[in-house]
Amino acid sequence: MTIFFSTFNVSKQVFYKTQYSYALVNLKPIVPGHILIVPLRKVPRLSELTIEETNDFFQTVKFISSKIEKIYSCDSLNIAIQDGIAAGQSVPHLHCHIIPRYLKDGYGDGIYNLLQESEGYMLKNMNNWWKEVCEPMETDDSKRHERTMEVMENEAKWLSDEIIKE
Repeated sequence: MTIFFSTFNVSKQVFYKTQYSYALVNLKPIVPGHILIVPLRKVPRLSELTIEETNDFFQTVKFISSKIEKIYSCDSLNIAIQDGIAAGQSVPHLHCHIIPRYLKDGYGDGIYNLLQESEGYMLKNMNNWWKEVCEPMETDDSKRHERTMEVMENEAKWLSDEIIKE
């Protein structure tokens, strides 16, 4: 089965899948372990999910976030949904960011600026209808680099194996 995140084939980046949702590794993670939870059905907004999809989506967020916390030995997590353009969403496919946090990571609430830059990067580099309705954000994205498909596939395989172990 081919899995799409908006128009992107992300099948090889997926490490966990349910009936209605999936988890994938991030092209440009803010920190190691920054992953996304996405509904299989392409909907831009949370309110467009069915009850079954909503339950599955949040159960997946809960399950995967607990695994990420253990796998990455982090102190906390940021769990974020940018639900709509005004909230910073740039990909017209609902998704939830799970971001490992550490007491000594120094980001504090600054992580939200990094998340905004991440979404800005996607907006600047996508040819989709979002560009027709809003201005691309100007961000300094030089500190994070795209990962190769091989690196993302290896991480997806590793996370899948780690989740099975639990």
